[in-house]
Amino acid sequence: MASPRPLYAQGANSAAQASSSAQRGGKAKLYAVIGVVVIVLLAALYASGALRPQASVHYLGSPSGYEGFVPNGQTVNINGHTDPVGNLILNNGTTIHDVIWNGRYANTIIQNHNQIVQSNNQFVGQTDPVNNQPYVPLQDFYVIKGQVPIEQATINGQTYYVIDANNINPANIAGFYTYDKWVPNFVTAINTPGVIPAELPGNSPVFQWTNATGTVAYETMSLGPRIRGFSGGVVLVLPNGTMIPYGTNDNVPGGMPLFNFTTPQEVLWYINSSLVPLPAGSSPPS
Repeated sequence: MASPRPLYAQGANSAAQASSSAQRGGKAKLYAVIGVVVIVLLAALYASGALRPQASVHYLGSPSGYEGFVPNGQTVNINGHTDPVGNLILNNGTTIHDVIWNGRYANTIIQNHNQIVQSNNQFVGQTDPVNNQPYVPLQDFYVIKGQVPIEQATINGQTYYVIDANNINPANIAGFYTYDKWVPNFVTAINTPGVIPAELPGNSPVFQWTNATGTVAYETMSLGPRIRGFSGGVVLVLPNGTMIPYGTNDNVPGGMPLFNFTTPQEVLWYINSSLVPLPAGSSPPS
């Protein structure tokens, strides 16, 4: 016959069982709390984009070419930042629509474009006092030397192509403006071997030409300086003799890769009934 267990032993066993049960309950609560914390952290990371599948970045254009971003006045909001929307003209003439400029210079581009629009509203339709032709609308645009990092994104149900400007060397970005219909021509010209950027002297007969070339030449020179950071009176001279007047935008100044276009090293003089580019600082032969 088994001896009865001492009462103190039975009490100790019950206490041990109660303690073990409490420990299991405490661990269960701890695991539940940890699980909730993990879920909250994962949700926060996903909301921030850290855990979302990242869109692959594509590089468009030519490593040695020039591409042009042309704002259209629309903007979108990305992560709390307002970015300009426009078209991207590649060095081969291909135009990509619904492109967003995100990152460096985004706000500057918006401000520049707004100023160009205000100038157009004020002056387009008025008469050029030199050639007596009506002023035409100007358009700002931004040339990128080399390939453009871009990724596809869906914003408010619409597909966009987003330029990551923070991953472009600022020396490879410069602002320009010209007649709005000639922006694609400018991008083509700047990619043409043998093209010469040149300044027009103040007495150039080009300003008197009664065509769009004369009008835009004078318009960029006279109206451009009304906008902070803008200047004009320069042209691209193509090998076939075609000229595209344009202006530069010091708000997006560019660096050495675009220096010849932002600071032309030639002056286009009128010599013996011909326009002849000569090095800047030289005087035309008498």
